[in-house]
Amino acid sequence: MGKATGFLEYERIDGPVVSEAQRVGDFREFHGRLPLEEQKKQAARCMDCGVPFCQAGLMIAGMASGCPLHNLVPEINDLVFRGCFEQAYDRLSVTHSFPEFTCRVCPALCEAACTCGLHDAPVATKENEKSVIEYAFEHGLVKEEAPAVRTGKKVAVIGSGPSGLAAAQLLNRRGHEVTVYERKDRVGGLLRYGIPNMKLEKSVIDRRVKLMEDAGVKFVVNANVGENIDAAQLEKEYDAIVLACGASHPRDINAPGRDAKGIYFAVDFLGQVTKTLLDSEFKTYPYELAKDKDVIVIGGGDTGNDCVGTCIRLGARSVTQLEMMPKPAECRLPSNPWPEWPRILKVDYGQEEAIWKFGEDPRVYQTTVKEFVKDAKGNLKEVVLVSLEPKKDEKTGRMNMVPVEGSERTVPAQLVLIAAGFLGSEKYVTDAFGVETDARTNVKTKLGDYHTSKAKIFAAGDVRRGQSLVVWAIAEGRGAAKEVDAALMGYTNL
Repeated sequence: MGKATGFLEYERIDGPVVSEAQRVGDFREFHGRLPLEEQKKQAARCMDCGVPFCQAGLMIAGMASGCPLHNLVPEINDLVFRGCFEQAYDRLSVTHSFPEFTCRVCPALCEAACTCGLHDAPVATKENEKSVIEYAFEHGLVKEEAPAVRTGKKVAVIGSGPSGLAAAQLLNRRGHEVTVYERKDRVGGLLRYGIPNMKLEKSVIDRRVKLMEDAGVKFVVNANVGENIDAAQLEKEYDAIVLACGASHPRDINAPGRDAKGIYFAVDFLGQVTKTLLDSEFKTYPYELAKDKDVIVIGGGDTGNDCVGTCIRLGARSVTQLEMMPKPAECRLPSNPWPEWPRILKVDYGQEEAIWKFGEDPRVYQTTVKEFVKDAKGNLKEVVLVSLEPKKDEKTGRMNMVPVEGSERTVPAQLVLIAAGFLGSEKYVTDAFGVETDARTNVKTKLGDYHTSKAKIFAAGDVRRGQSLVVWAIAEGRGAAKEVDAALMGYTNL
């Protein structure tokens, strides 16, 4: 695949990135693209490795290794190397519904499993993918054709995030009449209101949704099933229902003073920022949310990083990001060999911007909030932090992070954003449909199956597997669509 000696001849070069000083002044995407000729060289680095873990999508040591969509990565890279971008898009479309999303927000499981990355920088598969899909959009290659024949079957998809959109796309192509219900005022789910605009510009979502609408998919917004939309009525009206409403029940921090004004769940905060930007056509920035405030972000993951970058753009006086776990190693440990997902220290864009603005990494490890301190008016003014240490539970044998006695310290904080992950599906939705849930409150299905406990109701994405990645959600939506189609038609060609 590619040029046999390409990985020896060419070093990895990533696309241009707008400097921190420039990009923190707005909410626009800041990752550019290489010229196509240079991108072809990057694709030439793809090795004829014989065992392409990049496209395997296996679970190794409890972590994903390679692409869950099983994108045919070496073949696509070979076509990019040869300058055959139209054919590369055709090949990518065999397995992928929305490359324009993953090429921007995916952590690149394919690159973490790249053979070239074992001793050198991995192949720039994510940017190769971006060059392919953007070339395809620019040259009118991306189309959603309305099916020539309709099956007469009706399917409702609850949720318009990546899993819901993927399911709707394939079911509509098959000829079923598909309606997508979204509880927010715009389509996209967490793509819209959970991921900041500088990471995924919302026009990227809009252009795909427009294609799907033109092909016959119906979208109903402000439709909160279980509240203003009756689930029982949907069951009567539709032949099948796909629950793709995410794992949107956030994990809370139950510490004294939690009722203080100025404490938000991260996704609610990020959604409020994005809505203000979209409603004003980017003429109004909600500076009042963070300007001149000391911000504490609880959670060291992607959402926490997004909060750091967002608060810097909104003029925060300081930003501190708390991480309960110990600081990761800077390189792979012997206990974490390739092709496992690398459990190593990463510096994402939000941390880069904090280092540029404040002179240091905002992350504080093995630390959490012990108490929220209010002023006389009930506003948050300080937080009491406590250090944590790993300690083995004698009964279970598990290592837990426990407070270190006497390590408390008080720091100023007028805004706290809780980005501690999600606990599972929202109860009012699962209750409305009467589907069984598991111990983690995810909708219960058999392993490798998308059928719920009710015959005509299916589940896909985070609502079924718990909080996960966009690429997994797309894979789940495609898998669920296949099972729905087989249930409706007796066979499937999806």
